[in-house]
Amino acid sequence: MDLTDAKKITLQDKELFDGYFRKYSPQNSEFTFTNVFMWRNYYNFLYFKYKEHLLLFSYDYLKTRKKPINSGSKEYMYFFPPIGPYPEKIILELFEQIGNLEVHRVPEEICSKLEGTGEFTELKLACLEDRNNWDYIYDKEEILNLAGNKYRQNRRWLQKFLSNYNYDFKILTEDLVEKCKELQLEWCVIRACTEDESLEAEQEAIYEALNNFSSLGFSGGLLCVDDKCAAYTFGEMLNDNTLVIHIEKAHAEYEGAYQAINNLFLKNCFKDAIYVNREQDLGIEGLRRAKESYKPIRMVKKSIIYQEI
Repeated sequence: MDLTDAKKITLQDKELFDGYFRKYSPQNSEFTFTNVFMWRNYYNFLYFKYKEHLLLFSYDYLKTRKKPINSGSKEYMYFFPPIGPYPEKIILELFEQIGNLEVHRVPEEICSKLEGTGEFTELKLACLEDRNNWDYIYDKEEILNLAGNKYRQNRRWLQKFLSNYNYDFKILTEDLVEKCKELQLEWCVIRACTEDESLEAEQEAIYEALNNFSSLGFSGGLLCVDDKCAAYTFGEMLNDNTLVIHIEKAHAEYEGAYQAINNLFLKNCFKDAIYVNREQDLGIEGLRRAKESYKPIRMVKKSIIYQEI
């Protein structure tokens, strides 16, 4: 396994990544080219092809952003699960040949295949559940219609917005990107993003996506009140039946704007989607409450594979 062939991710790699994602249909929200591209600088990702698999990794992430589980060392590499026909076998090869690494965002099925195997035991590997990065999966029709008592509060917020504001929903186009960026800047000023590394990183990732809107090919929605941007969102199909929402932001000035942008985007875009993946909560209490309020039908469970010492 020769890592010297690894390359930085550019827009020209979209066709390659899209081909792998189409062939090996992902469940993880991380596995779209838009997501990989917009976060590539934060992780300092490199990629390479190995035995029919595409591998994403970072030399720096566990040195500069997050401590490795075996925190006595600063030389651990950070990998995403290999994309290909037998990722579990490639993970074992990674540990056999490289050693000092962790594999993050590993789906439950890969851990199930590995745990209890001889190689997994001999290498002293372990799967650690990473709850903060589990994806929330919803039935699209349920969160669109918000019927029944369990959605009472979200329905009230939605109706409050629809009743109180003179709004206009627009499908995101190139000429509307600047309005999204204006709201994003306001959102960050209110929340003091420059004092929070994760929010600042998210803003940079959002700008990477919006600045390359046409090339990346995702879809979005913009909610305006009296020509001012009150909320925006963007996402794309993750697999044949699931829409993934990458970003959703709303101005605090407009009550119910989050519920409204979610509802109007689902009503007007991706009508063939059956499920909605609204990504993870990152362990943020308010975000977890918001995602749980929409009553997920299941979670995409992910773990970290690491070597015990």
